Amino acid sequence: MYAREIRPGVRLIASVHWERRLFDALIPLPDGTSYNAYLVEGSTATALVDTTDPELRGTLLDELDSVSSIDYVVSLHSEQDHSGVIPDVLAEYPKSKVICSKKAQELLMTQLHVPEDRIRVVDDGESISLGDKTLTFVSTPWVHWPETMVAHLPESKILFSCDFFGSHLATTDVYVTDKPRVYEAAKRYFAEIMMPFRNVIKGNLDKVAALDFELIAPSHGPLYDDPAFIVDAYRDWVSPQMKNEVVLPYVSMHGSTHQMVTYLIDELSRRGVTVNAFDLAVTDIGKLAIALVDAATIIVGTPTVQFGPHPSVVYATYLANLLRPKLKYAAIIGSYGWQSKAVDQIAAMIPNLKVDVLGTIMQKGLPTDETFAELDQLADAVAAAHAADETVVADTQ
Repeated sequence: MYAREIRPGVRLIASVHWERRLFDALIPLPDGTSYNAYLVEGSTATALVDTTDPELRGTLLDELDSVSSIDYVVSLHSEQDHSGVIPDVLAEYPKSKVICSKKAQELLMTQLHVPEDRIRVVDDGESISLGDKTLTFVSTPWVHWPETMVAHLPESKILFSCDFFGSHLATTDVYVTDKPRVYEAAKRYFAEIMMPFRNVIKGNLDKVAALDFELIAPSHGPLYDDPAFIVDAYRDWVSPQMKNEVVLPYVSMHGSTHQMVTYLIDELSRRGVTVNAFDLAVTDIGKLAIALVDAATIIVGTPTVQFGPHPSVVYATYLANLLRPKLKYAAIIGSYGWQSKAVDQIAAMIPNLKVDVLGTIMQKGLPTDETFAELDQLADAVAAAHAADETVVADTQ
């Protein structure tokens, strides 16, 4: 989109990717995304904060046609959706230098072949002067790569946060106008990108909160002119508190597992436990990730395929282990025809989840009255575990 002024001398250049539906060949994007670059023009120098995805390089370069000089190209994060057009900008502005962290230097050189003599490394807390404006760089490692940093523009009270606080959301809006919609998009983004690093993010939250800003300018999605909205959301998501909720991903091939799942959902509900169930044959995996942010328990429902869990369950289980949610409890239910090793195989796939296993119920063939009685006991165990755990709280969102 065309460049829009967000503060005097500061313009947003948003490359809106309306049609993109998959990120990193992995992450669903139901609402598209955007890649935000920011042009900061001071009295003596000009800086471009981040670039855009190479697929939309023309959007950014066209908007820079009228910019006579760029002294600094700031790379807050070297992943290609932000850094991919840096070589093009350097070619257009041969006197410009890339500003990045020490850990980003090698990544930019290996991923984009940026010449070493075009790079200026900055330390945590270091500033560069643009004349009447100053950019101060603050290291925020593992949000979500080891080399990431944010930039603070104190004169305009802007925090350029890159992926931190971002949301995959294609929109013409500059600022957040629909908070519920942005909240869900930002939570999806946190779940899929940030959740594995939530313990490190706690410290980074405190670090950036100490800065004086009135506007958060991320590199994906709209800007936050009410910073507390997203900062408070992040504090909730990284806190040890969980909700009285169960996430139940499942697949059923011939109906047996489905009968067990639907019965258990009812019994958990009767005991006051909220259940978020996901039929993995049709579900948006991003919705599953969102549900994992707050839940106290995961219960996996699987039929048996060649002695092991269904491949869709394998994928979902691997994803849960990769995302490292703050779950504390788990269970496995399902069915088989003649023999199953599904429980052992699933258990071996979740070493990152430090959970107490509340039960495993694998039924041969159709469920029986005895099966349903075991499911009653599992529902009792889940409800009791949640009730006794001080970190499990009622949902007030």
